Amino acid sequence: MTPISKALMLGGALMAFAAPAAMAQTAADPVSPLQVHAMAQYPALNLSASGEVKVAPDMATITFGVMTEAATAQEAMAQNAAQMTRVAAALRRAGLGERDIQTSGLNLQAQYDYVENQPPKLRGYQATNRVTVNIYDLNAVGTTADAVVAAGVNQIDGISFGLRDPSAAENQARQVAVRNLQAKAQLYSQALGVPLGGIRSLTEGGGYTPQPPMPMFAMRASAMDSASTPVAAGELSVRIDITGVYDLAR
Repeated sequence: MTPISKALMLGGALMAFAAPAAMAQTAADPVSPLQVHAMAQYPALNLSASGEVKVAPDMATITFGVMTEAATAQEAMAQNAAQMTRVAAALRRAGLGERDIQTSGLNLQAQYDYVENQPPKLRGYQATNRVTVNIYDLNAVGTTADAVVAAGVNQIDGISFGLRDPSAAENQARQVAVRNLQAKAQLYSQALGVPLGGIRSLTEGGGYTPQPPMPMFAMRASAMDSASTPVAAGELSVRIDITGVYDLAR
């Protein structure tokens, strides 16, 4: 045998011994492509569940406005500003701070009269100023609405109730959702007669969503009747949706 042939045979033997070691090292990796493929072949349950809790709101949001009309744009805006100044003073007397009051709309439009077969005729101008306020004393919602109406508000767009910090309610809903998911997984496992394995993945959706405004009708309190506009806060629903994948033991 030539020296070259002996060198080739020795090199092949060394490669044969090295190959199992390399394979063993690959198999020891935390997550190899081979392992991922094997995991995908395991039987699994893909389930969804939800958790919902009812909580009392701790704040109310009201959007209202002042609308004025006048022959000129300047006069319409001046009248609107005067009324809004009185409204702002009424809000301060009701205990609202500057950070609880936000201008949500300011609009000025020309107003026309339309007659058939005639060009539009300018009637005047309409100015609208809308304000959104947050009220944290729910017992004061009705009296606050009456106060701003008495001060000059002639439009109330709606009221909504909410939570200043929904995290506690969301966490409670998460616990309910997980318990419901676990119970559902156990039910399927028993029905299939297959032991339930560990959970492979868990995803979440949903959460606290602010309530959309609801119509609110405010009435000016008269001297004969000092009762304020009735307002019922009710309850809010906080819901969490989850999806989990469970392994089934073979």
